[in-house]
Amino acid sequence: MNKSIHIGILRADDIIPELSEGHGQYPEMFERLLLAANALRGDQQLSLRFSSYAINHGVYPKDIDEVDAYILTGSKNSVYDNLDWIKNLQPYVQKLHARKKKLVGICFGHQMVAQALGGQTEKSDKGWGIGVKDTYFKPAAKNTNFNADSYRIIYSHQDQVSVAPPGSTVLAANEFCPIAMTAIGDHILTFQGHPEFSIDFTRTVFDFRKMLYPEELYNTAMKSLDGEVDTLKIANWMIDFIAS
Repeated sequence: MNKSIHIGILRADDIIPELSEGHGQYPEMFERLLLAANALRGDQQLSLRFSSYAINHGVYPKDIDEVDAYILTGSKNSVYDNLDWIKNLQPYVQKLHARKKKLVGICFGHQMVAQALGGQTEKSDKGWGIGVKDTYFKPAAKNTNFNADSYRIIYSHQDQVSVAPPGSTVLAANEFCPIAMTAIGDHILTFQGHPEFSIDFTRTVFDFRKMLYPEELYNTAMKSLDGEVDTLKIANWMIDFIAS
């Protein structure tokens, strides 16, 4: 019998219709990704089920233990924005950490973990980080189960973690983002990149925001989408982490 895992997706944004049509909201993207990766695991498949909570509208689980693990999604907002829902999210992340509840943070989620647990997030002095980037594991990741020297993942951000939280391990970095992947104990794993983004969705996002980017950066980012992306590999790391 396959191990059953109930994943709670903490949805931190509403993707506008111009971008979400045909792609869905963040919960649908993560469900699609993780189910596709799980289907390729052969006899290592798990029984995955999902619940979604619109935390940006104040919706949280009634009980922290009603799911086995959490994914905290990306957002157009910054973790330091003066918004009530963001202020309320910080103590919830602290509670998850104190309970050693499994948590995967993605982009905004990665930044919120840092901000809530004593690190710092701020705008990059390099501007926008967009496109597929090779991200390299640091020596600290040597004894982990990632079985790779690097991975390719889609990035779309201005903010990034500038100070990792106390007790965390910086696992991977690239030239643009020195804190691209972190872990805390065996219960928190975070990525600055977006494994849930499909190539088609990313093209749509970059086209929609084209006027925000310098022309050369936009062209380079769009060209990078022609290459391989390690979404399924990363999704399997997430599944292994959640199930361990």
